[in-house]
Amino acid sequence: MKTIFQYIKGDKTIWAIVAILAIFSFMPVYSASTNLEYVVGSGSSFGYLIKHVVLLIMGFAIIYGVHKVPYRFFSGGSVIMLPVIVFLLIYTLSQGTTIGGANASRWISIGGIGFQTSTLAGLVLMVYVARYLSKNKDNVIGFKESLWQLWLPVAVVLSLILPANFSTTAIIFTMILIITFIGGYPLKYLGIIIGAGIGALLIFVLAAKAFPDLMPNRVQTWENRITSFSDDEGKEAYQVEKAKIAIAMGETFGVGPGKSVQKNFLPQSTSDFIYAIIVEEYGLVGGFLIVSIYFILLFRIFVVIRKTTTIFGTLLVLGVGLPIIFQASINMAVATNLFPVTGQTLPLISSGGTSIWMTCFALGMILSVSASKEETEEDILDDNPLNILHETID
Repeated sequence: MKTIFQYIKGDKTIWAIVAILAIFSFMPVYSASTNLEYVVGSGSSFGYLIKHVVLLIMGFAIIYGVHKVPYRFFSGGSVIMLPVIVFLLIYTLSQGTTIGGANASRWISIGGIGFQTSTLAGLVLMVYVARYLSKNKDNVIGFKESLWQLWLPVAVVLSLILPANFSTTAIIFTMILIITFIGGYPLKYLGIIIGAGIGALLIFVLAAKAFPDLMPNRVQTWENRITSFSDDEGKEAYQVEKAKIAIAMGETFGVGPGKSVQKNFLPQSTSDFIYAIIVEEYGLVGGFLIVSIYFILLFRIFVVIRKTTTIFGTLLVLGVGLPIIFQASINMAVATNLFPVTGQTLPLISSGGTSIWMTCFALGMILSVSASKEETEEDILDDNPLNILHETID
């Protein structure tokens, strides 16, 4: 055991949380995947479990590799990655494939594995925003200057995510607003940005209504989800109804591991609604335990922030850490009918390679910050992208 701890750095509690969530996820994914076996008509529950385990092992490898990288490299790396993710998002919109019935323009296939580019884009964008705010911490931020350097890249990326994935766009935009507020961006300018964002969304909705062939079913899908949430009708209402039945059947201690009934009726039982299956099988006790673990992760994120010596490190941890907690909260809120269906997975528990990998990448960044004790603000600001490439190659 001592040998293992010699190689892993950073907050040990976060490492433990990742391991607990990953190991706990085995049984719910294995149990819920029986639905996929019959609905999809291919594979087996054991096969889905093996795939999930492999994805988690790769996720741990990502965490280990990323946490070994000095976190100042992520600052310049975000500038390098911005044009890459713009290209990937454009490619995804034009060439995306359907994964498990999901919207066609959300996914691309890499080596036979579905990859959701918007998740990577959100991660890069949060690091880029943290970089901008830290570099201007001692400057008076001008609105016109920030429009070009900060909000133009944000607008381009979000506009490419929006047509296929409104919920992810909304989450990223909300997180960016929170980080910019904490990072000292002028409040009077934030009001203008929020107004511009709402205006852009309205223009998009009107354009989609006027030219339905360009973006088929997207706005209608949003309307259906909101209507289903308020009127208890439609496909989304059916899923939520089954999720509520599963939660009710779980009572205090659950029906037992692998004995869920509603997994046979929930189309997204291994991803979007896996929390309902957990509560059905492990009861209120199991559901409360999961909530508690994410709460502890949030607490440890703030512990890392408290020990961080640079503005960039603080904003980086907030920027990549809060979305994990936010996503988990939304997933559980959807399962308990507190929020409309969004398609957000439960981090490190739901099946799905992109979600697991990007969560692990974010956690690796947080661990990199927590492992660093000698970084100064000058080190972070000396992050010219060309220098980053040169140091990486060396």
